[in-house]
Amino acid sequence: MRQAEVAVVVFDAIDQVELFVQVFGYVYLLTIFLYVILSWFRLPYSLSGVQRFLSDVCEPYLRLWRRLLPFSLGPIDLSPMIGIFVLVIGLQVVVAVLEQFH
Repeated sequence: MRQAEVAVVVFDAIDQVELFVQVFGYVYLLTIFLYVILSWFRLPYSLSGVQRFLSDVCEPYLRLWRRLLPFSLGPIDLSPMIGIFVLVIGLQVVVAVLEQFH
């Protein structure tokens, strides 16, 4: 392969990694939103598996922010807001770093 062909392959790989990171980040954001919204309602037994799946996926990440928050507002849980904020900022940073390789 010539050097130009190698450069095209590398840039294409970087584009694919960037796309994967963006899609993964947005899907995880959507998952957190669904988890929060569905936690307000009692779902029928036939849909409780969805709620358990969302809990299994989101709780480890949100638990991290619950432990790091220095205060509690009683029944109001701020960990989803903090988690979403950090996820969006982290997503932007990773995409900006990957853009530097173009």
